[in-house]
Amino acid sequence: MGDFFNTLLSPLTIGVAWVMLGWHKLWTTIGIGGGWAWALSIVGLTIVVRIVLIPLFVKQIHASRRMQLIQPEMQKIQAKYKGKTDPESRQAMTQETMDLYKKTGTNPFSSCLPILLQSPFFFALFTVLNHLKAIAEGTWGAIGPIDASVAQQIEKSDIFGAPFSSTFMGSTDLPTKIVTVVLIVLMSVSTFTTQRQLMRKNLPDSALDNPYMKQQTVILYLMPIFFALSGINFPIGVLLYWLTTNVWSMGQQFYVIRRMPAPGSAAERALHERQARKGKTVTPFSVKGLERDASGGTDGGGAGTDAAEAQPPVSRQRQQPKSAKRAKRTGGTGAAGGGAGGAGPASGGGSQAKPDAGTPQDQ
Repeated sequence: MGDFFNTLLSPLTIGVAWVMLGWHKLWTTIGIGGGWAWALSIVGLTIVVRIVLIPLFVKQIHASRRMQLIQPEMQKIQAKYKGKTDPESRQAMTQETMDLYKKTGTNPFSSCLPILLQSPFFFALFTVLNHLKAIAEGTWGAIGPIDASVAQQIEKSDIFGAPFSSTFMGSTDLPTKIVTVVLIVLMSVSTFTTQRQLMRKNLPDSALDNPYMKQQTVILYLMPIFFALSGINFPIGVLLYWLTTNVWSMGQQFYVIRRMPAPGSAAERALHERQARKGKTVTPFSVKGLERDASGGTDGGGAGTDAAEAQPPVSRQRQQPKSAKRAKRTGGTGAAGGGAGGAGPASGGGSQAKPDAGTPQDQ
């Protein structure tokens, strides 16, 4: 199974190796060498991966917004079938939920795409770092440009005395254990900060008090334990990659929350206040199919009725032609007279105007 997984990741692993070596050449060219050149190469690799995933991150943001906005509708569906455990009710609830997703264009799995697509890069880097010692000893073949000589160079490099391929559990030296613990703590803090600002600043007040958010809060506080249990088995280089991508996510999330906050959130209110001071307006984020629920009516739905009510009633009374002499004599009172005449049939008290002596009927 392991050989099959390595074969499947082989193209990506070779790509990761080339990107690392390219960054290493850049850092050594500008005068940065030793272990820090390789450490910054891993940072550069992380930046390349995250830049490639920016379009997916934008989709993730929109998917998360849609999921937040449809939560009231989801709660209505759940309340409708609360306590009903029969198969028919379960199926009906599932069908209504899927119809809601289809109606609003929401895909609950879109928010997981960046994480899922970043995982292969993570495991590719893990494969490279995990086999450095075997490549350096000649018991494992080269991975792209990383042959025995390059692997030996990386193996001799370290940061604060901790080699990149060392792990907390697989090493007995104190520097490796200290660096590993520091990286795990920084990873936990950065992830906790990112998720907390997402939950507290970028969620509407109505979305904060529901079972889903309570579950997310529990997960938020369990993450440090997860990092501690998994991080002790990862090489230093992989932990550095993980920390860099967490810091990138934190900065990216801060930018998105500040510039494109979720509707009804504290961040959106802060944005409106900033834009109001500058004399600008903010276009609210909306989800198709929920415009009626959000505004109380479909956009443009009453436009035709309002336009019709704004038009004056059309009089069906036959208009008598005027001679040029009479038109000149009456002047600006024609409009008022026409309005009064038009009101006559509506009230039932109007009478037909008699022809004037100057009209063609007297000729």
